[in-house]
Amino acid sequence: MRKWGLLAAALGLTIAACGGDTTTTAGGGGGAAPAGGSRLDTVTSRGQLICGVDGGIPGFSFVDEAGTYSGLDVDVCRAVAAAVLGDADAVEYRRLDSTERFTALAGGEVDMLSRNTTWTISRDTSLGLEFAPTTFFDGQGMLVRTDSGITELTDFEGQAVCVETGTTTELNLTDQMRQLNVNFEPVVFQDADAAYAAYDEGRCEGMTSDKSQLIARRSTLSNPDDHVLLEVTMSKEPLGPVTVNNDSAWFDVVKWVTFGLMQAEEFDITSDNIATFEGTENPDIARFLGQEGTLGTDMGLPNDFMVQVITQVGNYGEIFDRNLGAGSQFALERGQNALWTDGGLMYSPPFR
Repeated sequence: MRKWGLLAAALGLTIAACGGDTTTTAGGGGGAAPAGGSRLDTVTSRGQLICGVDGGIPGFSFVDEAGTYSGLDVDVCRAVAAAVLGDADAVEYRRLDSTERFTALAGGEVDMLSRNTTWTISRDTSLGLEFAPTTFFDGQGMLVRTDSGITELTDFEGQAVCVETGTTTELNLTDQMRQLNVNFEPVVFQDADAAYAAYDEGRCEGMTSDKSQLIARRSTLSNPDDHVLLEVTMSKEPLGPVTVNNDSAWFDVVKWVTFGLMQAEEFDITSDNIATFEGTENPDIARFLGQEGTLGTDMGLPNDFMVQVITQVGNYGEIFDRNLGAGSQFALERGQNALWTDGGLMYSPPFR
């Protein structure tokens, strides 16, 4: 049985994560899983996944004027929907700000979060959350104007920094400035849009968040070329999907679908070539694609769940490239987010 009461009490402490948006989309209710059942049963019977996202970060989760969602975080939601429901588009997105997302997850309003959320020990323990594999390894940075004369954190003595409240970003900033003995003025906002708007208006000398978010959000400022990231990394920010504790069946699904995106890239199986692996003689790939064994049915999914994911969404490399990499406006290098075989940190346990 889920400890919703304990979770709710813990959430009163509100240890939120990076980034946010205060707008929540209208839509059908989530509802807790049936007594004695799993969120997997709820999603299957509903025929739709309800996924909590930010919705305001290009490249991760962004909704355009037509109401279409895109980004790496969005594609993780789509991958789970493809695996469970056979339809990557069977997703309702809920825009949640940094202070409400954990409450929404604990209360069953959303089935999972895929919302640039940092994995920390307190969230994993006292908040009763379960973190699926990291989908983007990041670090906290600082955005400044190119003509500000600021080149390092010590230059912020007596200066203002815009930051989203209730986040690891806010805590990291305070820790860093305390260690450097820098007296600065934090200008806090609950809404990320308001924080970036204030920075764009010149109310703060710096804007701090995850580096990936700063790069993405810089593209939305009035004059993007007038701003630059400092050569500083203030923290480790492993970002990934989140579920609640005490539902191992649902957590296993989200966890192994996420690992499956990485493993598909390692096998060099893409949305374009997956048909060529039909009848493969490689036993590892045969198990992975459900041609042999019962890896899918053992988890409560069709055996070919990864076929659906790869066909409809692609592997991790395809997702990264179109949203953040060479196929996007950001052209980010893979870096730490490359496969382990290429010197990165992306690594899946065996599918066997």
